Amino acid sequence: MGDNVRVKLYRDEAVVLRTRKLGEADRILTLLTRTHGQVHAVAKGVRRTSSKFGARLEPFSVIDLQLYNGRNLDVVTQVDTLAPHGRAISGDYGLFTTATAMVETAERLTEIEREPATQQYLLLVGALRSLAEKVHPSSLVLDSYLLRALAIAGWAPTFTECARCDAAGPHRSFSAPLGGIICTNCRPPGAAAPAPETVGLLGALLAGDWGHADVSHERHRKEASGLVAVYTQWHLERQLKSLRHVERA
Repeated sequence: MGDNVRVKLYRDEAVVLRTRKLGEADRILTLLTRTHGQVHAVAKGVRRTSSKFGARLEPFSVIDLQLYNGRNLDVVTQVDTLAPHGRAISGDYGLFTTATAMVETAERLTEIEREPATQQYLLLVGALRSLAEKVHPSSLVLDSYLLRALAIAGWAPTFTECARCDAAGPHRSFSAPLGGIICTNCRPPGAAAPAPETVGLLGALLAGDWGHADVSHERHRKEASGLVAVYTQWHLERQLKSLRHVERA
């Protein structure tokens, strides 16, 4: 009988993607964990002022936590802070909206609960750290994160060879539905025609070439951001609500 009622505990690292209220004192958490993929859990009593770990469960924080498998939701039993990014990010509107777009994207790309997504987890942790520490301009961090997250998910864009016929570049047209840069022969109606510097910047952001990205001109960053937004929302097949606020900022 003891084996039948034994609670199954497990421990993992996680990024807090989203929280919502439950009852008078609890919160439901959406977590992206290092080894268990996306997990939904309840943190009981964390909205009370006496809670031991309520402040550790804010969005964007990286945590080490222990949970047990509940009937409907897992239950958080212990929490330790690994990186309190939420504190640095939440006090700055630009950083906050950028981080919100990142975690919304991560949630979309890891929708199948408990499907391991370690690469997505590590990419998000690195992007949030860069954002919180202001290592690079926030717009570049966001665009690099979006391109690389989509690449991990199987939608890697090309910024060198033609996405349709593999003809060697450089090319001057861009098509989100076709997968990136397109040659003259394959160019569909309505394709964008970004500046060569913008195409180079996009390639650098995908590759993580920050030496190139950090010295890029503002007009090329803006053009790149527009193309990344279109590419992201095309492949996610629905609009990212938070991205509108980033663009306004």
